[in-house]
Amino acid sequence: MKTRKLGNDLTVSAVGLGCMGMSFAYGASDDAESIKTLHRAIDLGVTFFDTAEVYGPFTNEVLLGRALKPFRDRVVIATKFGFKIDASKPGIAAIAGVDSRPEHVRVVAEASLKRLGIETIDLFYQHRVDPNVPIEETVGVMAELVKEGKVRALGLSEAGSVTIRRAHAVHPIAALQSEYSLWTRDPEEEVLATCRELGIGFVPYSPLGRGFLTGAIRKAEDLDADDFRRQVPRFQAENFDANAALVATLERLADEKGVTTAQLALAWVLNQGDDIVPIPGARKLHHLEQNAAAADIVLSPAELARLEEVIPAGQVAGKRYSDASLAMTNI
Repeated sequence: MKTRKLGNDLTVSAVGLGCMGMSFAYGASDDAESIKTLHRAIDLGVTFFDTAEVYGPFTNEVLLGRALKPFRDRVVIATKFGFKIDASKPGIAAIAGVDSRPEHVRVVAEASLKRLGIETIDLFYQHRVDPNVPIEETVGVMAELVKEGKVRALGLSEAGSVTIRRAHAVHPIAALQSEYSLWTRDPEEEVLATCRELGIGFVPYSPLGRGFLTGAIRKAEDLDADDFRRQVPRFQAENFDANAALVATLERLADEKGVTTAQLALAWVLNQGDDIVPIPGARKLHHLEQNAAAADIVLSPAELARLEEVIPAGQVAGKRYSDASLAMTNI
């Protein structure tokens, strides 16, 4: 597996693994199958694993820590804080707002270290910007955790350009994580340029459009009843049908190149710059193996132009989140 840099201190596999779906948001999961997938990722050279306290909540960190314990010296583990969590409620319902007060950040860091069973969090992200707490205060306590050896590098998620600059002025930010794919191009408006100016790596989550760009989801009814994608506008009613037509074109282009639809979509993300490290999710071995192989797919300028033509920025039907969730982004 090829490697890429996030900031000055982190070297990771060109394709990471987003672990949320193993415990959260996407319906039924199987810990035994997830652990097999995590171990196979190590075999394939994947070294970058992404989790968060809210995934479960809490259970995904425990799963990841248990599975990766034998390989600790070979992996970079990223986790995130920043939500108020009502653990009495399951899944997405457990999110009860945001909380990046310095005292809360410390509590979460200690709890995440314990659940993961590690001494240092390699990359500690603020999951969502808290508009009620100055970013300088939040990053200030994150920087203290670095000095104490509890955290190695800092990140932000779904932050806007002004916030990124203010945060980076307090302590170097290694990575900015935001949704980015052929059907979510928002970071191109300003955030990507800011990251590149400041030397911050960019980590796209949902680089396969929450699975839609794989072509495997043929109708909303294919999703489990408790799958949160049923609440995402792009997966609903006429939006679903319009977006399915775009994916059908993507499938034809993938066939022409002799790759899977998922690999073509992921290769597009990887070809947007060497400072980009996507973290597609995978709960099954064959999906993981396909994603890892995408790191070696080279797209010519003509192929990239063709992809831009068939799925142009802004052409996707529906918002990427509900209005309430969108209000937590780009702050």
